[in-house]
Amino acid sequence: MTPSKKGIDLIKKYEGCYLKAYKCPAGVVTIGFGNTYYENNSVIKMGDVITKQRAEELLLLILPRYTSIVLKRITIPLTQNQFDALLSHTYNCGGSTTLFNLINKKSPDDVIRNWFETKYTSANGVILPGLIKRRKEEANLYFTI
Repeated sequence: MTPSKKGIDLIKKYEGCYLKAYKCPAGVVTIGFGNTYYENNSVIKMGDVITKQRAEELLLLILPRYTSIVLKRITIPLTQNQFDALLSHTYNCGGSTTLFNLINKKSPDDVIRNWFETKYTSANGVILPGLIKRRKEEANLYFTI
């Protein structure tokens, strides 16, 4: 599977596009659409500046890494919406063994939805409204047929 426009747009919506490096709420230096490193694995540094075109390019160059994580960790067939929701979550959080296990074990929908909507909603111990919205939208996409 590959990311759809809907999945990419979801990532862009919640990551935002920053052309100057900044520290995200978790304290990690970030640029573009939530990138913490460049395609050559060098880390983003304060003072780095990119163009909008470079931000778009960097996102597309980095997405295959997260696509690979989802495809390696999920052992059951996924719909495109399920894949895109998991890709957004993985791009933001790095991938959750618990979430992947719940899906692979075909846990009840309410258990998966609850997990989506209540985990990974904070940074440095602070609940972030933007992460609450993102997790809810990811859950809604996951359960959209």
